[in-house]
Amino acid sequence: MPQPSQTFMRGTLFLSVAAFINRILGFISGMFVARVLGADGIGLLMMAHPLVPLVITVTELGLPVAISKLVAEADAYGDRTKVRRILHVSLFITGFLSITLTTLSLLGSKWIASILLSDQRAYYAMLAITPIAPIVAVSAVLKGYYRGKQRMHTIAASDVLENTVQIACVLALVHVLLPYGVHYAAAGAMAASVVSEISSLLFLLASYKMRGEVKQPGETWVAHLRNGKSTLVELLRIGLPTTGNGVVHSLYGAFQPLLITTSLTAAGIGTALATKQFGMIAGYAFPLLFMPSFITQSLSTALIPAISEAAANKNSLLMHTRMEQAMRLGLLIGAPATVILYVWSTPLTTLIYNAPEAGLLLKILAPMFFLHYFDAPLHAILLGLGRANATLWNYVITTVFKIAAIYVLGSHFGIVGIAFALGLSIVLITMLNFYSISGSIGFYMDIRIYARVTFSMIIMMFCGLLAMRYLDGLDVRMLWNVLGSVGFSLLAYFAALSLTKAWERRSRRIYS
Repeated sequence: MPQPSQTFMRGTLFLSVAAFINRILGFISGMFVARVLGADGIGLLMMAHPLVPLVITVTELGLPVAISKLVAEADAYGDRTKVRRILHVSLFITGFLSITLTTLSLLGSKWIASILLSDQRAYYAMLAITPIAPIVAVSAVLKGYYRGKQRMHTIAASDVLENTVQIACVLALVHVLLPYGVHYAAAGAMAASVVSEISSLLFLLASYKMRGEVKQPGETWVAHLRNGKSTLVELLRIGLPTTGNGVVHSLYGAFQPLLITTSLTAAGIGTALATKQFGMIAGYAFPLLFMPSFITQSLSTALIPAISEAAANKNSLLMHTRMEQAMRLGLLIGAPATVILYVWSTPLTTLIYNAPEAGLLLKILAPMFFLHYFDAPLHAILLGLGRANATLWNYVITTVFKIAAIYVLGSHFGIVGIAFALGLSIVLITMLNFYSISGSIGFYMDIRIYARVTFSMIIMMFCGLLAMRYLDGLDVRMLWNVLGSVGFSLLAYFAALSLTKAWERRSRRIYS
């Protein structure tokens, strides 16, 4: 049997590799869609999407996290009947709620569109994505089961399959529907997500059929549901605080497009241009910003049970060691990503999206977004410590701040003000989560590693600018200029890390 640390790192590795593949596939798909639909079409996509996360959040009730914890405990005791009961109860709840809410959403789609959509051309895209909720809800239950069983490779394979199918469907549907109008092409891109989720769900079901729990004699759905009251209470006790966070996130996400376009309108910008500018920040800048964070996101998925295990065993040393590993990884990944996105902001948006005007937004967001690479591990640590309420209140405070900042800064400074508002909200949520952990168990870190990485970032930026100017003087094409100067700057970054011995782990830490 593998040791817990081995299981933790192996699970992180599986998820990281899958996430990397998925980011590449998603990036290719996003680049194609962005180039074909343009900022106007991307704006329609972003406007149509937010309703679905709200429906999914309500139907999941935070159960995936609860399922993984309870399945792991039941599996440790060899209680296969309870494992199946957890699945049956969870599937019944999510299935019933998701089908009910999806049906209501479809029936009230015209009314919902009149409230949420500032541009009614996004109606067809909203309609196309709505049926995805029940599929995602059931998949989430199965993924929670696989996390509890430490079968991360199954989740990783399903995610890769989903993204592969999605990119194929997006290419086909957008190409077929574009002649009928950009709004129909946007709806086709949304419909591709539904098809890809179905393929992922079928894979998860087939995997469970082959290697899942064996049905016990006399076992029935009715019996599990009749005897599942205590299981339901356990699930909700863990899941509901997580749901509160998700509901606030989804409610804000549903109204964010309207909030942003309204603030831009208050700044004197017309609806069509506001939609285009919203598409630039949501469809161009943020995909680039989120691209490097797949490792920390994967680490966070495995970090929750790892921190929970260490906390339950009152192993403070192991808990802080895993916290330090997560923060160190966020630092080493986020540092070069931030430099690249800041220095090469305009060349990147020009090469990838043919939208140089989006470069300014990326340059504004990149330095503040650096803290996002720490936020995912911090959030996971709080959940592992059982402090879901802290994550909820931190997010509520940040959301209230974000809403006010978007409207005030957006109405006065346009899309640049909105970029600053979104960046400042990332800084705030990260700092709130950090202080929540510090106030709970303390936070131990080696300040020297942060100083050394900061020095390496400065060297990287300096070398990158020199290389870029040198290649500009040689009249090299933009693509080769970017590849060459980024490559040289990365070599300088890794050389600086090695010279300052930033790779080495230190046993002495400073309390912060």
